[in-house]
Amino acid sequence: MKTFECQMCGECCYGEGGILVGQDESNRIALFLGIDLDSFLSHYCEEKYGRHYIRTGPDGFCIFYHQKRHCLIHPVKPECCSAWPFYPAIVSDRDSWELAKEACPGISSSCSFEEFVREANEAKKS
Repeated sequence: MKTFECQMCGECCYGEGGILVGQDESNRIALFLGIDLDSFLSHYCEEKYGRHYIRTGPDGFCIFYHQKRHCLIHPVKPECCSAWPFYPAIVSDRDSWELAKEACPGISSSCSFEEFVREANEAKKS
């Protein structure tokens, strides 16, 4: 059973500031957008605690999330976006998994926590 299949709903794209982008990710996204790194960082990111995070738009979604077209940088999305929902905090805690399962329609409602953990471990190997 597949425990997660992205529905492109944007639930994980909503909310302030958790999309950290490293140097390599920033370079890759800037190249994808056809702009230089400084332009990417100044227009699309904010710096907090010496790190760069992708901004949210006025609607509260990631600045790269579009309601109809979904993720505008999907082919080069940051690692934290690619890892969803297999975050260590969710994989290691049943209560966190239950909350994620309620919020994310891509997590199978019929999967068990153990199946979810198994799929997360398989995803790490590949």
